Order: sequence, then structure tokens, then C-alpha cells
Amino acid sequence: MSVSAAFTSSKIVPEVIPTAPTGTIDLKYPSGAEAALGNELTPTQVKDQPTVLYEADNNAYYTLVFTDPDNYDGPEPVYREWHHWLVVNIPGNKVSQGEVLSGYIGSGPPAGTGIHRYVYILYKQPGKLNFDEKKLTNKSVDGRASFSTKKFAEKYNLGAPVAGNFYRAQFDDYVPLLYKSLGA
Repeated sequence: MSVSAAFTSSKIVPEVIPTAPTGTIDLKYPSGAEAALGNELTPTQVKDQPTVLYEADNNAYYTLVFTDPDNYDGPEPVYREWHHWLVVNIPGNKVSQGEVLSGYIGSGPPAGTGIHRYVYILYKQPGKLNFDEKKLTNKSVDGRASFSTKKFAEKYNLGAPVAGNFYRAQFDDYVPLLYKSLGA
């Protein structure tokens, strides 16, 4: 299945973004797990920041968004999206040289909330940009809830996403440890 078809069939389009990407982001976790367009992984497998690979123009800058659109399943969709990682001004495909706006936090779906989609979306920036978002460490949950990938992309004129990938995860024994590390 193509990235575009997977994003559409899983309702990432239109729930998270209006247009599906066509390229694939390869995600390999230190645990050995890999994201594969909706496969199920455990929070334990994805607790550490992955290696992120994608085809890139070495003279361009990119934005990488990692988000959970299933954070809140209530009547107010504004609360649904919770971003787990946000890296901007990435030169080519050198994610480690990008500007981290929000440090990486692995998946932590609360007990009893079922399976969540965890989505990686890559944008090619129109150039190097100045971002005014508050910078968050991987121990801070401030400002991560009520995120909108769509609004963020519009704010910075990022256009349509160029690549993506996602997996699904549900509660496991690692989640309480993650919450404790976040002071929750």
C-alpha cells in the first residue's frame, strides 16, 4: 500500500492533514522496531527516539512533526492532537542538525483508550524559517495538547507534506514509567 493510500484509509487525511504525502519516512527504533504504515508497535518498543531517513534535497530545509491525533476522544476535536516531537529547519535529511522545538516523547496511550495512531509528517520548508513556538524538552508536556499539524503547517506556509509514516500503539507496562518521567 502506498503512503498516500495508507494515510487516507486510516483517516489521517482529512483528520490530521488535508493532503496525503507521497514519500515514505523510514523510522527505525533502537529497540529494532520499525514503523510500517500502520503496523502495531508497543510503547516499550518506541520509547527512544528513532533514526529518521527520507529522500531530501540537500539544499532545502524540512520540518518533522510526530503527533498522536487520538489523544482525546471527546466531543471537542480541538483537544485530540498531542504532538510528541517537533524538529524544524532540518538541513536536507540531517534530522540531528535541525532545531528541536519539542523534544522526543515516546508513545503513551492511557490505559483503556484503545489503539492510537502515531503519525510522522515531513514538510519541505519554503526556506530557513523563524519559529516562535515555545521550546520544550523531552520532560515537558506544556503546549503539546490541542496541537494542530494542519494549523502549524498553515502558520508557516509549509504547503503539502512530502513524506510520512505511522504506526499504532496501545497501553503497555512502559506507559506508567513514561508518565512518571514527565511528572504526571
